[in-house]
Amino acid sequence: MVIFRNKKLYIGIAIVIAFVLILWLIMGRNTKVDEKVTVKVKKGDFHINVTTTGELEARSSENIYGPQGLRSIGVWQVKISDLIPEGTVVDSGEYVATLDRTEISTKMKDVESELDKNQSQYTKTKLDTTLEMRTARDELINLKYGFEEKQIILDQSIYEPPATIRQAEIDLEKAKRSYEQAVKNYKLKYEQAKAKMQEVNASLNQQQRKSESIIDNLKQFTIKAPKAGMIIYKRDWDGKKVTTGSTISVFENIVATLPNLSKMISKTYVNEIDISKVKVDQIVEIGVDAFPDKKFTGKVLEVANIGEQLPNSDAKVFEVKIVVNEFDSILRPAMTTKNTVITSTIKNVLFIPIECIHIKDKIAFVYVSNGGKVSKQQVRTGASNENEIIITQGLKEGDEVLLTIPIGAEELTIKKL
Repeated sequence: MVIFRNKKLYIGIAIVIAFVLILWLIMGRNTKVDEKVTVKVKKGDFHINVTTTGELEARSSENIYGPQGLRSIGVWQVKISDLIPEGTVVDSGEYVATLDRTEISTKMKDVESELDKNQSQYTKTKLDTTLEMRTARDELINLKYGFEEKQIILDQSIYEPPATIRQAEIDLEKAKRSYEQAVKNYKLKYEQAKAKMQEVNASLNQQQRKSESIIDNLKQFTIKAPKAGMIIYKRDWDGKKVTTGSTISVFENIVATLPNLSKMISKTYVNEIDISKVKVDQIVEIGVDAFPDKKFTGKVLEVANIGEQLPNSDAKVFEVKIVVNEFDSILRPAMTTKNTVITSTIKNVLFIPIECIHIKDKIAFVYVSNGGKVSKQQVRTGASNENEIIITQGLKEGDEVLLTIPIGAEELTIKKL
């Protein structure tokens, strides 16, 4: 009997619980609302924004270059064999990077070999021309002596027969012509010798300049900071930054930069749908992902006239640069920013969160809470931003509207305007 009574007790309890649940469900269909899911209609200035993600960089910076004379020695690109970590703060003259010396060392050996050859050629030509000119000078002196001898013979033949005198005159004339011709030949040989020496000297100097240029460039293969600052490595067109193993060329000779951190900009990209709204000097609210509690202000500095297509994307975007008004030591290049560009402001209007708006049969309406009861109210809307929308008709300042659809909403009818 005890068991039977307990069983009846349990059944009674179950019936009571079921009744309470049914009552709760029925009462739950009442359109009273939890105050936590309502918001009040606001009145004030309404901002229309374009929000983008950007990346911080210094507004100005000093470039750290690789060797400046690579083209002159026939080297077009060089690999980077070592780099200090990005973000390292260096003083002027401190080490930054080392470039691979393999190719330039090979060229140095070739130039040194050619320089030795030119040096030998220069010495040989100098000796040869010296010997040739010495021989020419000796010959000239001998001809001059022979000419003088013929003159003496002619002078002494004054008392000789006319035929003897005539022969002496002829011999003198021949000696004179030979001497004069030798003088002309000597001048020509001298010019020839000078030209030869100039030619070999020019070749020698050319090789010497090549050698000096290679040595000067080789010294620049150890790259040092031109002044104090934080090292930020250069990024390619596709966003990849310079690392160990990257190459620099005579056309892209920048290894790193030393940014001026006192003035930062956020570089971002705006899609072609919104770019018409963005103008130079518009106010921007800036947040930094790394420090969500920090807020900064800025303004639009530049808007690109021509769109571009970013890697791995089909959409066309336009580059926009935003200058950050404030200085803060926490700001570093490459930090991600959230940029809210205030493209226009509509004064003294009513607005609510976009989530409050519902559409049925092309009619916009909201759920209004009034004294704990809920009604459907048709509204007319205006411009919107990412979070809120303007209400032109149907609500007044201070009205409470629901953020969520209440229970039993399908039973409510829309109050038309």
